[in-house]
Amino acid sequence: MLSFVNLVRRTEFLSVICQKLEPKLHSTKSGYGSIFRWIFPTFGAALAIAALFWLYQDLDLEQFLSAIAAAELVWLFVLAGTILLEQLTRGWKWRQILFDLKPVSSVRLFAAILAGYGVAILIPLGISPLVRSWIIARLEGLRWACVLVTTAIERFLDGVVFALFAALVAMFGQVPNVEGDVRTGLAVAGGLNLLLFSVSLYLLFVGRSPLSREDTRISRGIDWLAARGGSRLEGLRMAIQEGIVWPRDRRRQIGAVLASVLMKIIAATHFLWAGLAVGVVLTPFEYLFLMVFAGFALVLARFIRVPGGFVIGSGFALKLLGIPDEQALPMILFNHILSVFLMVGIGLLFLWRSGVDIRETRHTKAQVDAST
Repeated sequence: MLSFVNLVRRTEFLSVICQKLEPKLHSTKSGYGSIFRWIFPTFGAALAIAALFWLYQDLDLEQFLSAIAAAELVWLFVLAGTILLEQLTRGWKWRQILFDLKPVSSVRLFAAILAGYGVAILIPLGISPLVRSWIIARLEGLRWACVLVTTAIERFLDGVVFALFAALVAMFGQVPNVEGDVRTGLAVAGGLNLLLFSVSLYLLFVGRSPLSREDTRISRGIDWLAARGGSRLEGLRMAIQEGIVWPRDRRRQIGAVLASVLMKIIAATHFLWAGLAVGVVLTPFEYLFLMVFAGFALVLARFIRVPGGFVIGSGFALKLLGIPDEQALPMILFNHILSVFLMVGIGLLFLWRSGVDIRETRHTKAQVDAST
């Protein structure tokens, strides 16, 4: 709950709070903020480029281009379809969690998810959950904080399921080239993830009860934030409490969990279709290994502010599996480029149809930077 309060404090469309910042304070911190805002991404980009050069130093450019030119388009269309299917499944899962608050169309939630990812690609600030929850709150007449909490529940559930897949691959996956330290690392990372997200879910629901009492520390903190935010944050504590929900219907509970499992299976098939496009076929556990390894690499890269985490992590994983660079790199690029194209294209189209100007999101980013 405390981490969520910090998230709200940092991102609740900070126009009101930013207007109250003293000019001197703003001017003093802006210089340091600009320096740190550029140092870490620059260092991260340099590290990512170095890693990519090291990974593909022996790449035969002619064979690489030949593999791309000879790729079978039918499998790339299947890949694009499964990328969208994964996010549609996420939208259906989110609907199950939101249902007791308000039944929202899975298609609308799917479009909002794509919009969130699209904006996050254009503005790499990690604001995808903020954008999609803001859009749904705006379109459905709900409180933004309330919808945001449901995205946190959805993410925590996703993290638990992902950790279980990591443990499955580490303990039972028969992957000939992946043994020793790599297998141990997957088991440890999966265990830590399972602990982290399970405890986060538990604390979130345990923290719901104290929010109904004004004298608790968490309630006083949120009320203080709401008082500073003015009318826009009025009723913030009740909105957060309202958003901590789990479906009452047992079928929806099971559906939400099964949707998370299905999402991971679909994500693992992305490398299946990309591989078939360039003539690479692996075993089922090897596809699961790729999904888990690339997923951990992506999370780690976001944490240390290194771009290209998916590309680097997938490259390492495919090398461990003995896939030639000239086939591995097209598999990675097909996945990455199609994902970016679909998220940005469809996501921004939904934003435009919803009457949301991308400049509003850029303005929000500027306000977040100023407040930080």
